[in-house]
Formats: sequence, structure tokens, C-alpha cells
Amino acid sequence: MFGLEALDLARIQFAFTISFHIVFPAITIGLASYLAVLEGLWLKSGNTLYRDLYHFWSKIFAVNFGMGVVSGLVMAYQFGTNWSAFSDFAGAVTGPLLTYEVLTAFFLEAGFLGVMLFGWNRVGPGLHFFSTVMVAIGTLISTFWILASNSWMHTPQGFEIIDGRVIPVDWFAVVFNPSFPYRLAHMATAAFLATAFFVGSSAAWHLLRGRDNPAIRKMLSMALWMALLVAPIQAFIGDLHGLNTLKYQPAKIAAIEGHWENVGDEPTPLILFGWPDMQREETRFKVEIPALGSLILTHSLDKQVPALKDFPPEDRANSTIVFWTFRVMVAMGLMMILTGLWGTWLRRGERLYTCRPFLHLAVWMGPSGIIAILAGWYTTEIGRQPWIIHGLMRTADASSGHSATQLGFTLALFVVVYFVLFGAGIGYMLRLVRKGPKIDEGKETSEGGPGQPRTPARPLSAAEEGLEDGETDTLPERN
Repeated sequence: MFGLEALDLARIQFAFTISFHIVFPAITIGLASYLAVLEGLWLKSGNTLYRDLYHFWSKIFAVNFGMGVVSGLVMAYQFGTNWSAFSDFAGAVTGPLLTYEVLTAFFLEAGFLGVMLFGWNRVGPGLHFFSTVMVAIGTLISTFWILASNSWMHTPQGFEIIDGRVIPVDWFAVVFNPSFPYRLAHMATAAFLATAFFVGSSAAWHLLRGRDNPAIRKMLSMALWMALLVAPIQAFIGDLHGLNTLKYQPAKIAAIEGHWENVGDEPTPLILFGWPDMQREETRFKVEIPALGSLILTHSLDKQVPALKDFPPEDRANSTIVFWTFRVMVAMGLMMILTGLWGTWLRRGERLYTCRPFLHLAVWMGPSGIIAILAGWYTTEIGRQPWIIHGLMRTADASSGHSATQLGFTLALFVVVYFVLFGAGIGYMLRLVRKGPKIDEGKETSEGGPGQPRTPARPLSAAEEGLEDGETDTLPERN
């Protein structure tokens, strides 16, 4: 297929499915915590604005959660179908970690999700709020175990190799491997930021169309406070993560920087832009700042950063790709910081909700968090190559050995099904966003019957079918 080998197609298939999947958990993590905050503020203040926003975003959360579950199941099956050699070699570590995720996180979320979505008028305020908080905690616990498994593949420890298989001997060391704390903090913070800009973008979109009400303003205000406070923290976490990667995966840093060789004792420059050429072993058309690479990556002006030529060609990641994915991630992060600062400046003159250039920027920044997450994952996963488990197992040795024809066919099938299925789901979710929150329109629900509203029987039904103006919001006001 297009001259690609079976291994290339297996990698592309996994990259494609995980790219779709990661969008949904990221928004689920952020929205779950956002809903917990909204309900907590409503219970504390009695302000119905927070309740109305909770009703609105809970519908979008339900759709997003459903798509995340489906896409996650498909991705997980690929460990057995396309990467059976990896599962056989490292399954004693990765299998239990994923099982712990199901036992602790998924069961927690599933147990309280029904109460959260459908128990608004059926349980007391305290129990409902507790259920929302439990769902939010469940999403974070899920992140904990998934990142523990992934981080172990980057910085493995706490194991022995017995009879050609990895056997865990210290689970604490396995879980809390050297890169885990940084990856966990980086991913969780990224999810919060992605959700904040999603919420802020939807609010800005409504304001640009003249729908100015307290709920829309509150959405934009909360999103921008999150950006102002959390985006700089994310940059700090990213710096710590970079130092950790330099220590344990120096070849990845060299590829990210497009840095091929050191010159004498000169400090390492920072290459802003260029085109790393893997064949010519140089970064062409580069624009660099002397010594800045050493300052950023080693926090000194005399230490050098390892170069790509310090590693055998077969141990080098594709610098052409990770050089640019990393810069896309950084660019999105800088834009988030600038957006938060601009929003804070506009608050001074009470122009935050009326400055159209800023609102247009906020709309365009809506997908910035997702773009940054995808770019970051491409950087860290492609940068790990040629290893699937760093220093232990190469990606070429991890595949199941299917033919290129088989993998090409299944990849094409995935592309078609995913774009149809999840394209429809995302489109429906965006239609809900376009409708916007209703203000103080909660009503009691009836017990059902012909022509009467009823409590939906399926999780996705929490996202109402009616999308035309004037239709009734059936999510009830709490007594």
C-alpha cells in the first residue's frame, strides 16, 4: 500500500486510532472537573446560572464520554491484533496496569455516571454532587494508570527479564518510573487547558453572534481565568519534563532540537526553524540563536546537549517529524498564555465581552488544546523510536507479522468507519454547543407517557435530540 511496509501500516493504524481516541478522554477529563466545579458553585451560592451551565455541559460530556469509551475499546484490541509480540513480551506489566485502570477508574465512573446524568431530580443535592465528583476523580484515576503504563515504556524499571519476558519485581518502581510524574502532570494539565479553550471558544462564538447573557459571559470568564493561571504552569511542567527526557532519553531531545553535532566546547544553539534532513545528517535552512539551547535544556551556558551523531543511525528518531510537532505544541502553548494575558488586560476596561478581535481569536483558539495534545503525543511517541520499550524492545520486533495487504485493508476500513461514526458524533456535539445554554428554564420532568418527556434510557440520550430554537429543555431544576 503506497510502498509502505507492514510495520509502517501497523504504526499508522495505531497512530490513527489513538489520535481519534485521545481527543475524547482529554475533553472528558476537563469537562468532568468543570461540571464538579459548576455544581459546587451552585450549591454554595444558590446562583442558578451555574446550574444552567451544568445542564448544558453535561449533555456534551455525555456524548463525548460515549465516543471515548468506544474509541478506547478499539484501540486496546490492537495490542493483541497488531502488536502481539509486544503483548507477549511485556504483558505482565502493561496488562495489570490497564486492568487496574478498569477496576479503579472505569468502574468508578460507570457506577456514578448514571446518577450524575439522570439522578438530578431523583437523589438529594449532596449525593448528586458526590456522584459528579466521583466521575471527575474517576477520569483522573484513569489518566494515572494509562500514563503509568505509557511512561514505563519510556523509562522502564522495577522488572527482570525471565525466559524472554518482562516480569515485574517491584510494582512501586514500575508505576512511579522516572518519567511518570512529569507525564501525568503534563497530560492532566493539557486536558484542563484543552477543555478551557473549548468552553471559551464556544462562549466567544455566541458573543460574536449577539447572544450576550450572563451564562455565556461566565463561560468565557472561567475559561480565561483557567488559561491565565494554568497555561504558565503547563510551561513550567513542560520544562521539567524536558529535563527528565534529556536525562533518560537524550536521543529524543537531540531529534526534537534537530541538533546533529557539537562544535568543540561551544554551548548548544537553539534552532528555531529549519528542516532536519535524515539522509544528509544536517538541519537545512536553520535559523538559530547561539547558546540558547544549552540555557533552556541544561539551565547553563556552558553545558552541551547530546547531538544526533552521538547515536548510531539505527537508534535515531525521525527528527524531521518531531522537530516540527514539538514546535507546534510550543506555539499553541505560547498562544494560550498570550490569550490569557490579553483577556486579563481587557477585563480592566470591561471590554472582555465586546472586543471583537479578541473574541475572534478566542474562537480560533478553540481547538488549540487538542492540537497541542496531538502534537505532544506525536513528539513523545515518534521520538521514542526505534524503541517500543526504550532500551528493551524495538518496534520492529513488536508487531504481529501481518501482511501489508491485511493491514492496508483494515487501515482503510478504520479511516472510513471512524470518519463516518465519530464525524457524526463530533458534528452532533458541535450542534449542541451551537445551541448554547438555556437560562433558568429548568422544569420538573414527568414520569413519561405519550407526548411527555421522560428520563432517557441510554447514556447518549442525555444529549437531547431537540436542537431547534424554541424546543423545551427537559433537564429539571433541582428542588
